[in-house]
Amino acid sequence: MTIFGRTRGRATRAIGIAVLAGLPGALSVCLATAAQASSAAPDAQQQETWRAALARTHLPGAGCFTADYPSTAWTKVACSTKPATPYIPRNGHRGFTVGNGNDYSAVVTGVISQGVGSFPSVTGVTKETGYDGANVYSLQLNSQFFSSAACNGSSNPSKCLGWQQYVYSSSEGIAFMQYWLIDYGRKCPSGGGWSSYQGSCYKNSSEVGVPLQTISQLANLKVTGTAVVGGSDQMILTTATRAYSTSGPDTVTDLGASWNAAEFNIVGDGGGSNARFNRGASITVNIALTDGLTVAPKCESDDGTTGETNNLTLGKCTASGGSTPSVAFTESD
Repeated sequence: MTIFGRTRGRATRAIGIAVLAGLPGALSVCLATAAQASSAAPDAQQQETWRAALARTHLPGAGCFTADYPSTAWTKVACSTKPATPYIPRNGHRGFTVGNGNDYSAVVTGVISQGVGSFPSVTGVTKETGYDGANVYSLQLNSQFFSSAACNGSSNPSKCLGWQQYVYSSSEGIAFMQYWLIDYGRKCPSGGGWSSYQGSCYKNSSEVGVPLQTISQLANLKVTGTAVVGGSDQMILTTATRAYSTSGPDTVTDLGASWNAAEFNIVGDGGGSNARFNRGASITVNIALTDGLTVAPKCESDDGTTGETNNLTLGKCTASGGSTPSVAFTESD
């Protein structure tokens, strides 16, 4: 299917299996293999400890990186060079299912330096279908719309707003940050790779390649976004055993000084598209924040910012304080 003038591809991966048998020292080999298998399949707490450690480990430099459980050492890899497809801001009338504004956000009184989106419970999910078939979706951790110095060159700086997304695209097979200058004007900033969308401007950070994560892996996927005033913002996607990361200067939108609300969900894969789950699907969404405070965030309804959607209906949202303030809510069909 072609969206905004280009055909979107799909990432695939192959899994190899090695069989060890009949070798001298078979017992020691089997023990070593068992230990490797154990480290390759962490439980939920081990995975979270590893993810949190990675989030505290600075990338060695600009570019794209991966890390394999249980290591917290980042390895540099080649970045993708795919054109940027717009993951559009909300617009028009809100529907009754998730997306296009109909979503919860976690709102704080301080400034968020890190947000983590996860799915602690996934039940009854057997199928997800997007615009181009099965397993076509995006994971998005999104900021609120905010005033940004990057809007100073716009047609009307008082009207222009910044917006930043941390995105995994299943069909493109990439993880990245997408930057927006909403209502910037007809002419986007020169240089820097900006594209125009209905009077707004958008572009991607460096894109790190990610093998296709089928919907069966949803409970293992976590998106971590960081924003650092005057430094580098970072996107991390973790699977059960591998992490993928990329970064970009905070000055693109100046999110680090303004981030006070976060939306996270699984929705359509760009262009305002929809992700459709099977009947009986139920997902719990969790958004954990670091803002220097221990008070619980506010569960703000009808506060989503993405224009992409899914076919699930929101349940009740609850908030918790402590060392990692968070909100959690269910959505089901």
